[in-house]
Amino acid sequence: MLHGADCVGCCWMLMALLFVGGVMNLLWIVALTALVTVEKLAPHGRWIGRFAGVALIAWGAALLLP
Repeated sequence: MLHGADCVGCCWMLMALLFVGGVMNLLWIVALTALVTVEKLAPHGRWIGRFAGVALIAWGAALLLP
């Protein structure tokens, strides 16, 4: 129970993204899976994750600002 609560507590946004993305487009889920796999398995995965986070934030800001 504790492990499940911890997983839901830290990963709820990823779970929601996987659900919405999976319903809409399978290719987005494949890309997200590849990103998470590289982040977990690459020697400098932490930096890859940080770069991806900054890139996604910049992309979101660009979409909000015309």
